Amino acid sequence: MTEVPFTVNILDSELEDLRKKLEGTRFPDELEDAKWDYGVPLSDMKRLVGLWKEGFHWRKIEKSINELPQFTRDIEVDDFGTLSIHYLHKKSEVKDAIPLLFVHGWPGHFLEVRKILPLLVEAKPDQPSFHVIALSLPGYGFSEAPKKKGFGLKKHAEVAHKLMVSLGYTEYVTQGGDWGFAITQFLASLYGPKHVKAWHTNFPVKEGPPSVLKNPISYISHLLPWSAKEKAGLQRTQWFMTQGSGYFTEHSTQPQTLAYSLADSPVGLLAWIYEKLVNWTDSYPWTDEEVLEWVSVYWFSRAGPAASIRIYYESKHVENFIFNNVYSPTPFGYSIFPKDIIVQPKSWCQTIGNTVFEKVHDDGGHFAAVERPDVLVSDLREMFGKGGPAFGVVPGKNGY
Repeated sequence: MTEVPFTVNILDSELEDLRKKLEGTRFPDELEDAKWDYGVPLSDMKRLVGLWKEGFHWRKIEKSINELPQFTRDIEVDDFGTLSIHYLHKKSEVKDAIPLLFVHGWPGHFLEVRKILPLLVEAKPDQPSFHVIALSLPGYGFSEAPKKKGFGLKKHAEVAHKLMVSLGYTEYVTQGGDWGFAITQFLASLYGPKHVKAWHTNFPVKEGPPSVLKNPISYISHLLPWSAKEKAGLQRTQWFMTQGSGYFTEHSTQPQTLAYSLADSPVGLLAWIYEKLVNWTDSYPWTDEEVLEWVSVYWFSRAGPAASIRIYYESKHVENFIFNNVYSPTPFGYSIFPKDIIVQPKSWCQTIGNTVFEKVHDDGGHFAAVERPDVLVSDLREMFGKGGPAFGVVPGKNGY
């Protein structure tokens, strides 16, 4: 499992192929008053496609990405052979910094960590610092994809844990959102608290209200009147379930059918992801270049964009989406952002794990590391800093 330095270097032929596909775009029609009610507006797509074709300079983006410390390493996965895993690894100057694994989800990728990376590794007086590892999940970015069925969430956790151990981090903490929440939950359950010493998520999801038998105190709290923020959160969740979750059904039932469109049509891929970037954030001011960089990483990914959606099918058929039946005594913290896609009451979230830290914010959405990087980092520093509930959980690594 030797570490190999990695640089992104997309072939000229791939760039030319993208340009030709964009030139041959056939746009659909649109209702005059549709706006965002029916999906991504035609005007947005024409603008983005035009820029992607003519004014978007991938080589500049590529150079910027390659300023990040990237590597690949072969990881042996039980029953699935060896996978080449791509990851970022940046150490703090603080000798006793806390090893932190950042895990993304869909439609995210390793670049989600870019804004919080310099903040986490920074040495600041009286605040903890972190050694940060952010992997590309198998089938995402520049990681190799599994070749066989059944690569569920536990397998993703196995890859992540073996990566950390191979880097010499036998004791570490985690942070994740979206699928990163489910994967880090399995990490805490399978490898904590011996190896995974604490975990934090910005996407706390519980499958239902607390149980009167298992969580009597939280159950009583659940019966009390909810706060205005909690009521707004349930309204947001209801919107997502009725108006924004169609992709989830397709990904988890017939991903290969959708795969042909995502793999062959850059415009189809752009619309599929751009819709989520807009709808899942709290009015985040996406620039066109940000959007195109984000989607280009999917288009140029090692396995192709279709590989990234199979995690939905596998998790449904392997783990049946039962994330919250993997309770762990590992210390758990969460941050709630009001414009996430699922926003549940604190009484629910508190029963996800051994909750030691919780914070509810006034703004922010699904991509907290991108939308509110300073806030997310502040929460982590509070959780793991002096006086925090997870201070000193990694023996000899308190971040100071």
